[in-house]
Amino acid sequence: MRLEPDDVKTVITRLKRANGHLASVIRMLEAGAECEEALTQLAAVNKAIGRGAYALVATGLQQCLEEGGPDSVDVKKLEKVFLALA
Repeated sequence: MRLEPDDVKTVITRLKRANGHLASVIRMLEAGAECEEALTQLAAVNKAIGRGAYALVATGLQQCLEEGGPDSVDVKKLEKVFLALA
């Protein structure tokens, strides 16, 4: 399923922010930052990406329900997506 750019705008914004955060972690490591500080920042990046992924799933599911109703949702596909994020 393709989502409209307006529907995923917030997800894109979140992922761009995570991308910038990741770039700053890389710079920290290149500059010799403490391991604990870098790992804390990487955990934040990981959480931001995960939240973006779940927001994308929620947006897609909402679109499916609006367009085709509950019967339009492929439960096996949805399960596979959630397991891939776990």
